[in-house]
Amino acid sequence: ARQKGYRLLLVVPDKMSREKIFNLKAMGAEVILTRSDVAKGHPEYYQDLAQKIADEHPNTWFVDQFGNPDNPAAHQETTGPEIFEQMDGRVDALVFGCGSSGTMTGLSRYFQNVSPNTELILADPVGSILAEYINQGTLSDKSASWLVEGIGEDFLPPISDFSRVKKAYAITDKESFLTARELLQKEGVFGGSSTGTLLSAALRYCREQSRSKRVVVLVCDTGNKYLSKLYNDYWMLDNGFLDRPQYGDLRDLILRPYYQRDTVVIDPDEPLVIAYQRMKLYEISQLPVMDGDRIVGILDESDVLMHVHTDQTRFRDPVRTAMVSKLEILDLKQPIETLMPVFDRGHVAIVVDSDQFLGLITRIDLLNYLRRRVH
Repeated sequence: ARQKGYRLLLVVPDKMSREKIFNLKAMGAEVILTRSDVAKGHPEYYQDLAQKIADEHPNTWFVDQFGNPDNPAAHQETTGPEIFEQMDGRVDALVFGCGSSGTMTGLSRYFQNVSPNTELILADPVGSILAEYINQGTLSDKSASWLVEGIGEDFLPPISDFSRVKKAYAITDKESFLTARELLQKEGVFGGSSTGTLLSAALRYCREQSRSKRVVVLVCDTGNKYLSKLYNDYWMLDNGFLDRPQYGDLRDLILRPYYQRDTVVIDPDEPLVIAYQRMKLYEISQLPVMDGDRIVGILDESDVLMHVHTDQTRFRDPVRTAMVSKLEILDLKQPIETLMPVFDRGHVAIVVDSDQFLGLITRIDLLNYLRRRVH
């Protein structure tokens, strides 16, 4: 669009990774975020909103990848022949995902002509309606949410043709993310979240076979756009996708243990500007103030703001001049219920074992812990 001098507006569901959004904005697109928790027909649903914006702007073309026949045509004319040629005309099975359905429909039509015995296998996130539609022939009007991006649907796209897809595998978010990480660790292939879904389905299919087969699976996107999600250990831990040691005490709630050198800290004699920069860099709102291995204070955003708002030169003052030294310290053996009074006072909980600092517990840490227990 930029090369041709066009203005490009992209309507993006708010579950998409921030790397994707930053990438689009860097290339000149105008990104409009909308809700990911609503279904087709709702005015905030991303396709409906995109159509509305297009209708309201003169001289605007709505790309509509879900209803544009050029989408599957591109895969029928390019992707299919490329795969068939590189596989020397021998493809036993193709495993793909379905978002707009362009890839699936285009490949289906191409292989119907050149290799009609090639099996077409759908990889679908748990929560999408498509796996049930393929395996049971029923079209549910109830979908759930999933975190894998780019595939899975709550409706049948107008351009979709599922007639040759005979089997589908429903893959959980956890299995998708762990498979994508394993692919990077073992093969050096840095794929996105849907790559994990597709590879998981391909592995399930292969393990069910009684003879060797030539199976093609797609790596749909680079992992560079998922560094804040599936390749971020803290995000994976927060969402319960990585196993963590369980102690049966407050240590189970500490996301960044100090003894693992995961806690971002500040020295009492460092200037406040360094503390501010550290908070921004790590996207945190408070810092333990450490004198060696001894915690002597807590500094949060409001402490910095109250100290500098009338005189910005005070950013050069040492941290000890703004930190809170009256600390809410809890022994690791104290019950979870003791956290709420701390949070009610607007503080974070400092967890210790005797005099040894273990880490912080915030409101969001408690929420994440409670949500993990639901699963």
